Amino acid sequence: MKNIISMPALFTIMIIATMFIGGCRDKIYEEVTYTANVPVYMGFKEFRNSVKTTSPRQLINPGKIYFKNNLLYINEQNKGIHIVDNADPASPNIIAFIDVPGNFDLAVRGNILFADSYVDLVALDITNPVKPVELDRLKDAFPNVLPPIENELPIAGIDFTKGVIVGWDVKEHTETVERGRRLNKQWITYDGMGVAEFASKEVNLTSMNNGISGSMARFTISNSYLYAVHNRVLKIFNIGKVPGMNAEDDIQLFRMAETIFPYNNKLFLGTTTGMLVYGLTNPSKPELISTFEHINSCDPVVVQGDLAYVTLRSGTKCQGFTNQLDVVDISSITNPTLKKSYQLFNPHGLGIDNNVLFICDGSDGLKVYDATDPMSIKANQLAHFQDIRAFDVIPVNGILMMIGADGLYQYDYSNQDNMVLLSTIPVVIDN
Repeated sequence: MKNIISMPALFTIMIIATMFIGGCRDKIYEEVTYTANVPVYMGFKEFRNSVKTTSPRQLINPGKIYFKNNLLYINEQNKGIHIVDNADPASPNIIAFIDVPGNFDLAVRGNILFADSYVDLVALDITNPVKPVELDRLKDAFPNVLPPIENELPIAGIDFTKGVIVGWDVKEHTETVERGRRLNKQWITYDGMGVAEFASKEVNLTSMNNGISGSMARFTISNSYLYAVHNRVLKIFNIGKVPGMNAEDDIQLFRMAETIFPYNNKLFLGTTTGMLVYGLTNPSKPELISTFEHINSCDPVVVQGDLAYVTLRSGTKCQGFTNQLDVVDISSITNPTLKKSYQLFNPHGLGIDNNVLFICDGSDGLKVYDATDPMSIKANQLAHFQDIRAFDVIPVNGILMMIGADGLYQYDYSNQDNMVLLSTIPVVIDN
């Protein structure tokens, strides 16, 4: 009897044979060249000996601001920290500059300044603010941090074992890939460790030993802990002993966090998809209390009483098209609810002090409102300072410190009906 193989069975055998033969073939590789951002490295030893104090220098690319004991600290993005004697806001004086490579955020507790330096967290004794001394360093506190990129090209050739990545060279990059496979080009968007924070006088309810930050900050201190939002993680550092600070377990946020604001033993986190509220009953293990959701957008947060004020803005990094102020009722902290929204131009940082609300509305300048009635804020505008590119503010004791792309501006707002510009420290164009 003849063995007869049906057509479906024959077809199956042919496919299997083809797969077997194909699997035995050698893989074919080819070299592919493309233009990319290629890392510039600094050796670990050199990097960890690079923090030093230098003579005062001018503002070139200012970022976050922080205030404590008549000293104003201004971040020079990716470079370090300006120290400003601000005892007389009408005549501020830059007294020193601290070289801190890769710095974007800072916070002060007592006489110790904490700052990010690319992948590390450093602690500096600022008892003598013109001669800070490095006391402690927590290595790899912020793993795999990358410096800013000023173009839309991919990155290539990263190897974190070679040292700290401190910059980029745009050049042709060649890699060997299997023929037919897509290139593993890496694309990133970056806003530094620091995008965005603000605070009013009420920030210090937990400890008058700390300073005051802006709403765009990613660092904050409560008692003996420093909290930092880092991408999708809330990082917690025990700074009760310096030297001797250590990292606690991270808290996974499962969303991109941008800002952090402390109020009444709670942390209010601004993320690209909403506001998160964490309680500090156990400061080493903050617990999630509630979430307020919104559409994709950047959103620094400030709080006063039973209201949280959240600005949402559009932009490539923010992945949204909304520019507005949300007023959120937090009288029930476990169930935040939207009270009212107001359209704005392109808001960034904000601050509130005794119902005076300050909003940095990007290139539309600084706007000031009476927020006594949260349902009619836009109808009660007190001032509008145009022709400045406003980024963040700190209001305290009738003095508003505002940082923007054009420099530092300080106003006296003790008379709400007549805010007065006291002084400026302008940005100098870097040639």
